[in-house]
Amino acid sequence: MSENNAFKVSILASGSSGNSLYIESDRKKILVDAGLSGKKITSLLAEVGKKPEDLDALLVTHEHRDHIHGVGVMARKYKLDVYANKQTWQAMDGMLGNIATEQKHIFEMGKVLTFGDMDIESFGVSHDAAAPQFYRFYKDGKSFVMLTDTGYCSDHVRGIIRDADAYLVESNHDLEMLRMGPYPWSLKQRILGDRGHLSNDDGALVMTDIIGDRTKRIYLGHLSKENNIKELAHMTMENTLREKDLGVGETFEIYDTDPDKATDLFAI
Repeated sequence: MSENNAFKVSILASGSSGNSLYIESDRKKILVDAGLSGKKITSLLAEVGKKPEDLDALLVTHEHRDHIHGVGVMARKYKLDVYANKQTWQAMDGMLGNIATEQKHIFEMGKVLTFGDMDIESFGVSHDAAAPQFYRFYKDGKSFVMLTDTGYCSDHVRGIIRDADAYLVESNHDLEMLRMGPYPWSLKQRILGDRGHLSNDDGALVMTDIIGDRTKRIYLGHLSKENNIKELAHMTMENTLREKDLGVGETFEIYDTDPDKATDLFAI
């Protein structure tokens, strides 16, 4: 890795069917969430030239299946240290199979842990899970933020995640597609609620508030297969940021993610 790059990142998978992200520094290789089978995660890592044997740790954001499906398998097969907050560990009890006690670690919400040459800050979000938290990664003045699976973004969280070099931000649904779609009303209410998911419009508005001079990349994540399409999510983000004259295509670029195909490994 060159001296100018603190991190390399690939969003291995992002969507309602499964989520996983890979981030590395000079000294550490970390997986965040493993919401697909161990076999699929291994193949996604291979797409960006990485091996699960080289991973140092696995961070968990919350206990929903699309984030933890492969956690137990990956932990057992590759002897991975797994980090989650106490409430998430309790919620995952019985969902992961047996993981050795020495591989289970607490990463409390609102704390910063140092992993080798990087610092990772956890922050709570508003989602219908036990204690969902996402992460901001720091090294050498550079940072990367993950923000999905939240019904809204509080002022407190906006302060924590402002002016990062790159973002993975939720663009879960188009409001009209969700309202007119086949989901039962109770599920629609859940998605639209304060503990649900950010819509295309919501995600775009959050970005207008937190984007800074450092920001170079915005990745749109956790798109619903039933209630969104990439082009619509991308257009909403682009148009909203253009309306605020925020330098789309000049100072930063907007990128799509995929539920079953890794993004190119990008440097920060």
